Amino acid sequence: MQSIDSKILNRIYGRGKGCVVTQGDFIDLGSRQAVDLALHRLAKKGTLRRLARGLYDYPRLDPDLGLLSPTTDAIVKALKGRDKILLQPSGGYAANLLGLSDQVPMKIVFLSDGPARRVQLGKQVIMLKHTTPRAMATAGRISGLVIQALRHIGQRNVDDAIVARLQKRLSNDDRRQLLRDIRYAPAWIAAVLRRVAGPEGK
Repeated sequence: MQSIDSKILNRIYGRGKGCVVTQGDFIDLGSRQAVDLALHRLAKKGTLRRLARGLYDYPRLDPDLGLLSPTTDAIVKALKGRDKILLQPSGGYAANLLGLSDQVPMKIVFLSDGPARRVQLGKQVIMLKHTTPRAMATAGRISGLVIQALRHIGQRNVDDAIVARLQKRLSNDDRRQLLRDIRYAPAWIAAVLRRVAGPEGK
């Protein structure tokens, strides 16, 4: 019979280099304790890398740079799958995702309906901040991303150029979504959303 280590490895190889996994990805292969021990053994051998408690990746290797850090998307996907939580990019990261900022912050913050936690990858930190159901009402939708980006930029700094960049970035469907979710935005952001929606907002 195939060992649990081999079964886990086969699944990881199928996902490819750079994938991020948790115990929950292999719970069908054995007991939680058996999976934990197998992941620990694979990390000790260097096949996997332990990123944080219960979080591992199958690292990518660059010939010049060495071991590469996993992508934020891969980590977030693993955390969402394990903890069954919603996550919403916020702050400077939300602005960066929308092309409103060229800087990727060293501390990436996600709002969450789950517990607060912190994952450190070298110099980069991913923070999950527990927040209210209202703040998470638009999680996973373009409207949530826009609302959080505008919050970060601040009312005084939102000018015609910001509105124009968002209009260029968003599809007509995206603009209609902004209007459907406008009730979740503070008054000043709601006014900006209507401007971004353009003809869709009239």
